[in-house]
Amino acid sequence: MSDSRAAIRYAKAILDLAVDNKATDAVEKDMRSIVATIAENNDLKAMLSSPVIKSEIKKNTLTQIFKGSNTISEGLITILVDNKRVDLLNQVAEKFIILNEDLKGKGIAYVTTAVPLTAALEKKILKQVTELTGNNVTIENKIDESIVGGFVLRVGDLQYDASIANKLSNLKREFTNSL
Repeated sequence: MSDSRAAIRYAKAILDLAVDNKATDAVEKDMRSIVATIAENNDLKAMLSSPVIKSEIKKNTLTQIFKGSNTISEGLITILVDNKRVDLLNQVAEKFIILNEDLKGKGIAYVTTAVPLTAALEKKILKQVTELTGNNVTIENKIDESIVGGFVLRVGDLQYDASIANKLSNLKREFTNSL
């Protein structure tokens, strides 16, 4: 949990710096690139979380991967490496995107389902989320068959888990605790 709070603090600081330098769009583009790159590369994830790999190697690798990024984004990488918090890079990038979308009055609702959403269902969800948040929201559907059925809705820092997998897990926990 403290990692999440630390990620939010870094993201807020980077957002403030980007706003001051009128570079929010460029930094958001970099943050989206960071999230996508880390999500696609398991070796990079492992390197970032490895305590065995030296900080200098991590810094050089990240600098090469994200060469041409905005100076604010490069500074974030340097600060995270220097503070030995580089494992938070992905979380910081995600939080930055969320905070910047909120700042623009937009938002992204991540809906994880076992099967793709139909257009009608996506429209219903979009209407409900827009009413709840008051922001102009876009839906991003992620497919994860492990949730079995139902959905997981995440808007900003709020999450609602109505998945079958979660309900089964809760049921299992209740049975285990009652024995």
